[in-house]
Parts: sequence; C-alpha cells; structure tokens
Amino acid sequence: MTGGPRRDGASPRDPRLSGAEVWLTGTPAELDALTAALTAAGHLTQRGTRRALTGADTGRHRLYLRLTVTAAAKRPARGPEQGGALIDLDAARTHRRPA
Repeated sequence: MTGGPRRDGASPRDPRLSGAEVWLTGTPAELDALTAALTAAGHLTQRGTRRALTGADTGRHRLYLRLTVTAAAKRPARGPEQGGALIDLDAARTHRRPA
C-alpha cells in the first residue's frame, strides 16, 4: 500500500455511480438505525467502511452510503370531485363585508 490517502468508495471514473450519496456521523447505534431507515427507503448500492472518529468525537463513527431511491409519483391535485372543498371567494368576500 502506498502512503497516499485512504479511499472509502469507488473511483469517480466508475460509470455505475448513481443515486443518493450520504455521509453519516454518529454513534454505532445511530448509524445502525439510520442505515436501516435509509435501506428501507431505497436500495443500498454501496456501503463504505465504518471509521471511528477521534478527539472531541471519540465514540462516534463516520459511514458512507450510496442508495438508489425511487422518487414517489406526485399526488394528484384534489378537486371537488375527489372530496376537496371548493370555496367561492366572491361569495365569501360579499358575506364578510360590513352592512
């Protein structure tokens, strides 16, 4: 191994890089909970090595994740035919005017 910096992830030249990229910092229990929640929301495509932090952050760790998350379809606008309320603004203004 050379004396250069450590790499946690794939090469930027890797054509498979896509999706959301997340760096997490927290306790091991927090990282486990966050990883589970994010994995439930999408597909985990890459997981870096958990690295212990030092100094003031002793006891905390850093973790890199890459996920593919499918965006939810937009909800259609709700009109009166779908149970939404239709407000007649002209009638409401007329009703509110002092007599």
